[in-house]
Amino acid sequence: MKAATRTVRLELTEPLRISRSVMAARDAVWLSVEHDGVTGHGEAVTSVYHGLDAATLRRCFADASRELCRFPDPDAALEALRAGELTGGATPPAVRAAVEAALLDLAGVRAGRPVHRLLGLPQAPVAATARTIGITSPLDAAAQARALTACGFEVLKLKAGLPDPEEDVERLRVVRDAAPGARLLLDPNGAWTPRQAEALLPRCAELGVEAVEQPVAPGDPDGLAALAARSPLPVIADEDAVGLEDVRRLAGRVHGVNVKLAKCGGVHAALRIAETVAGSGTALMLGCLTASSLGLAPAVHLAGTARWADLDGHLLLAHDPWTGIGGEDGYVRTSGLPGLGVEPRAVRGERRAAVGER
Repeated sequence: MKAATRTVRLELTEPLRISRSVMAARDAVWLSVEHDGVTGHGEAVTSVYHGLDAATLRRCFADASRELCRFPDPDAALEALRAGELTGGATPPAVRAAVEAALLDLAGVRAGRPVHRLLGLPQAPVAATARTIGITSPLDAAAQARALTACGFEVLKLKAGLPDPEEDVERLRVVRDAAPGARLLLDPNGAWTPRQAEALLPRCAELGVEAVEQPVAPGDPDGLAALAARSPLPVIADEDAVGLEDVRRLAGRVHGVNVKLAKCGGVHAALRIAETVAGSGTALMLGCLTASSLGLAPAVHLAGTARWADLDGHLLLAHDPWTGIGGEDGYVRTSGLPGLGVEPRAVRGERRAAVGER
């Protein structure tokens, strides 16, 4: 096997403001792994929060590429990856996830089967995805809510966490008025104090919010669990639920955990988390970073395992360089093509197995 990388710039349609930052663009590094004339692809994106810039991603991919050359085929490499023998413990989870995605894509194309079937999930996933509305004016938030529900989105996710929480409540109120039938999620990204959260969660419940993600700052999982126990609506851990050990501490103590492949380490790590929370009373949310359809595709193949799907990162882009997971009508779905089932837009309609190294 041989591997190559390519770095591209992903521009957002408009800047996305959350409680801790504003993002207008990010870099993506694509990994292509080739074997016997067939190529699989994976993607990792830069993240200030996770300390990953493009140079770090390229360096980690170069290390992984040297290791990949030792294996005769993608199946052998996948076994080594799951055993921790392909990437070291210091390898960022986002890199492990992208390497695994490229290998799964390659294995699926070679076998002529979609990735979800390789994973033992026979049903082709289709899920209503949340659509994010960043921190903006109430007027703009209401206009976005009306437009999105008109396009078919049933789940809206509002970012929150302004210094004055009353502004969050007002924005929530006008969105509820603009989209009375929508399911609403709220995500302060840890911006509220425990005292604020205690006061705000009942008001969110009165406005019909279905669940709130990470209302308080990460670092005190016991405090988050105690807040969840008193909350009148479900509390989902995100920044406090990075990997398997975090989830084990929280299983049965919060109402949900937000699993992002880039933070837990990939598809098989996510499936282990799903097994861990099964029957505990803690539900699974599948989340994402802002990325292309290539970056989101592995999570879409798992969408049938989750109570909540928040897989709209590709929909925030001005131009998505890949296609194949839907979402524009409010539903993400696999394409039915082998592997991850995504294609570069430039070659849409060509045979999937003919997509070469980039």
